[in-house]
Amino acid sequence: MRKTATLTISLLAAAVVMTGCGSEKKHASPAKTNEASPSTSSGEAKGSASGTKGAPHQVVFEVGGTGAAQIMWNGNSNHFEQVTLPWTKTEPMQLEGAELKVGVLVSVVPGSVKGPDGMLKPAPCTIKVDGKQVADNQDGKSPKPCEYKLKD
Repeated sequence: MRKTATLTISLLAAAVVMTGCGSEKKHASPAKTNEASPSTSSGEAKGSASGTKGAPHQVVFEVGGTGAAQIMWNGNSNHFEQVTLPWTKTEPMQLEGAELKVGVLVSVVPGSVKGPDGMLKPAPCTIKVDGKQVADNQDGKSPKPCEYKLKD
């Protein structure tokens, strides 16, 4: 009988504690809801501040050669893919927010192709912004990727 009474009291105490915890969460929720409203309004303010956009640009990535190659290119996002050469990708870009101040690095890393001597060398690459060539790897003579910092 004593064990039953102890068990019952323990279960009731646990229920009271659980109920108490639940009521604290209920009281915390409205406070969190009220706290969320200012951050939502500040988020809207941030959206309008980051809504500042620069001029639109056309970025053209090109990799020359023949055959297939793995390439990596970075524009609006990063890509790594197997392509058939010659390869061209045009991507519209518009800087906004902090990008207007610091710029965005666009690049293409060409895969290897066979040179005239049969040796592998980097495929030739170029980057053009708004029709103007801004980067190249000297027709594959440079092992560096083609990269350019796009700024407004």
